[in-house]
Amino acid sequence: MKTKLSIIILVLGLGFSGFAQKSKYENKSTPLIDPVTKCHVRYYYFPNLEAYFDTYKSIYYFKEDGQWVTAEEIPEGYRGYSFYNNINVFITDYDDDYPCQFIEVHKKKYPYISNERIKKMVLSKN
Repeated sequence: MKTKLSIIILVLGLGFSGFAQKSKYENKSTPLIDPVTKCHVRYYYFPNLEAYFDTYKSIYYFKEDGQWVTAEEIPEGYRGYSFYNNINVFITDYDDDYPCQFIEVHKKKYPYISNERIKKMVLSKN
């Protein structure tokens, strides 16, 4: 009985480990396409970071020492960012390989407004 139980546990364990071996870069879902621009919706833009996330490659583009770099994660504490309390925007008008060239356009189109700035705006309107 113990042997049968051990074999069952071993077989189940090997079966489930196959699921963990899938590449995180595999994207089997159908890509979203913007109906107006006909571009694939590939990038997120983070206004408070002035950074991008590539959903196809699962990498971030951000500036480090004035140069654009890529990484799988944003460095801890980068520009005081928290993924839980700030916004991101889908870029619907570009789907090629280097979104950083449009940073000035995206900064104007999607300005970052901090909580402090919102408070000041609300107080000044009263």
